[in-house]
Amino acid sequence: TVPIRGNVDTRIGYVHKGELDAVVLAAAGLNRVGRADEVTELLSVDTVLPAPGQGALAVECAAHNASLAAALAELDDPYTRAAVTAERSLLAALEAGCSAPVGALADLLADGQIVKEMRLRGVVGTTDGSSLVQLSTTGPVPETETQAMALGRELAAEMLAKGAAGLMGERAL
Repeated sequence: TVPIRGNVDTRIGYVHKGELDAVVLAAAGLNRVGRADEVTELLSVDTVLPAPGQGALAVECAAHNASLAAALAELDDPYTRAAVTAERSLLAALEAGCSAPVGALADLLADGQIVKEMRLRGVVGTTDGSSLVQLSTTGPVPETETQAMALGRELAAEMLAKGAAGLMGERAL
């Protein structure tokens, strides 16, 4: 791996100039800037888990603006909220930051149109990907923030027991 910086054009430019063989970029970003035609391979979440909370949007507003808060509440999706809360709880329980080699994805398992369970997958690795701890857990769909956080903490505890902390380097105790 090579650390690179810059916008989409700069990063793709490294490949066109032959300085890198490939770069991994978010498909949404490439679509947004009209560069999706340059994608040569899409990586599925079964190949590479995204960062915890990746792709989720949150809107904050002033607490005193009740009418705006009520309007925004209509946009809230309880399943998405539970999934992101579980993913972020995993990250927090691992005591990892946003640059740590941690991936997480909570998804719903359904039988037809009926949501049955939530699965939380997590991975911690060395920065070069040579060593990984990958685990998952499945349980009832969390109905409260506390339940969603517990799901993330439980998976993190299992991952730490399997050596995840050592893969991330030193962590605060």
